[in-house]
Amino acid sequence: MARKEKNINLLPSYKPMEITLIKKDKTRTDLRNDLGISPSTLAKMSNGEFVALKVIAQICEYLDCKIEEVVEFVDKKKEDSV
Repeated sequence: MARKEKNINLLPSYKPMEITLIKKDKTRTDLRNDLGISPSTLAKMSNGEFVALKVIAQICEYLDCKIEEVVEFVDKKKEDSV
């Protein structure tokens, strides 16, 4: 029997990662080349979609930063009302 997926109002934003990349003088291409992160995963991040926590951990380790310097959650309801 298929599970019904519950609507999630908190969505990931990877804007903090963009700032951290700039601070560390790195690019998304560096992530792809040095960590082997697939272009489709990077595309998901650009679109504010969920990616595996393992990928987030790899990025944190690579950039030597905390998780909140890579991803944050934004409330979809608040975003829609702005």
